Amino acid sequence: MADDAFDAIVVGAGPAGVSAAIAMARAGLKVVILERGEYPGAKNVQGAVLYSRMLHEIIPDFWKDPEAALERPIVEQKTCITTEDSWVTVGYRSQKFLEGVPNCYTIIRVRFDRWYAEKAAEAGAEVYAGVKVEDVVRENGGIVGIRTSEGDELRASVVIACDGVNSIVAQKAGFRKELRPAEVALGAKEVLGLPAEKIEDRFALEPGQGATMELFGSITEGMLGYVFIYTNKDSLSLGVGCKLSDYQKKGIRPSDHLERVKRHPYIKKLISGAKTLEYSAHLIPEGGFKSMPPLAADGFLTAGDAAQMVNAAYREGSNLAMTSGRLAGETVVEAKIKGDFSGATLSSYVDKLRRSYVWSDLEEVKDLEAAVERSEGFLDFYPRLANDLAYLRFSVDGRPKKEHLKQAIALVRKRGFLRVAKELWPIRKAAI
Repeated sequence: MADDAFDAIVVGAGPAGVSAAIAMARAGLKVVILERGEYPGAKNVQGAVLYSRMLHEIIPDFWKDPEAALERPIVEQKTCITTEDSWVTVGYRSQKFLEGVPNCYTIIRVRFDRWYAEKAAEAGAEVYAGVKVEDVVRENGGIVGIRTSEGDELRASVVIACDGVNSIVAQKAGFRKELRPAEVALGAKEVLGLPAEKIEDRFALEPGQGATMELFGSITEGMLGYVFIYTNKDSLSLGVGCKLSDYQKKGIRPSDHLERVKRHPYIKKLISGAKTLEYSAHLIPEGGFKSMPPLAADGFLTAGDAAQMVNAAYREGSNLAMTSGRLAGETVVEAKIKGDFSGATLSSYVDKLRRSYVWSDLEEVKDLEAAVERSEGFLDFYPRLANDLAYLRFSVDGRPKKEHLKQAIALVRKRGFLRVAKELWPIRKAAI
């Protein structure tokens, strides 16, 4: 590792950090990425779905690269509302998802992150793995570098914290305290090996195409979160993610929850005969807009998961990380041109975020989880109601249809029409 100072030190080789590094390195800045894992992606756990547009803005037509670590382009996305033995599925399938810039791909982060970090190196950034950053270095009130666990100091005009949900760098910089259980979700995932032809048969897919599915209701056992199943080339990613505070209240371990999920009749058939290839667990930012720390200071920026930039309502994270990382990198390039890395100059990063979808989307859903949690029994009542109403709608039992309608109205009346209207109104923001 070079001993002289850098223009920027990026801590974390995930989507946010690499995006920032590429933006800066392409502009000729001297940039280094420090990754705690033994290689980029070693410590990342995600389904994962990669939304293409944000990466296309950084690496145009990336999907045409034969080395790109992509699994399947997604043509169908589903949401499934479950009870113990029933489910209502809402989905959309279209070839339009593949037109122009494909909407999204499934990826396996351990592969994708290594490929993406290589793109940063190609752009001119230095990438070092197995480096644990312990603290920031301050001088004259500003941050001027980092200190590693080996006691080494690296100096830079700017440090960008992209080291994930448990960002040590953001904590040491005084940007945030240790996260509370209500501000994070705990995810557990298995990669299940299954031949490509079986995946395509079970999900009714054309060869090479993919599908995603998120499930909630009884399958999340009244906890705030969801279950996901994504199709890869020759495997399925099956996982759970619920608030850590809910797991603590329920006394359930994510690994045990995942085993119960695998026994649900809908999931059981989809994964039949699959072989577990790997298991992993990880914390996921859940606080969103309300938990977002300060984003800019003298010589310091933070982006991606380290800044709580996850839209849990739409299960989006890597796209926000890439956009925020790119904007952070562009801000440092502007600061380099000015020769001014003060908080006043670097705060233009926040202005860029405010003009982007990142800020708007996070602000739009900032009260959604609180609204659900305020409504006692919400995550038990409404999934059951949806399935009961569907049962009535599709049953032919010799009774007049108006009797079915009366029974449906009675189901809603149990909770109260006004209460139902008040509880469901905030949810519209996650359905549009």
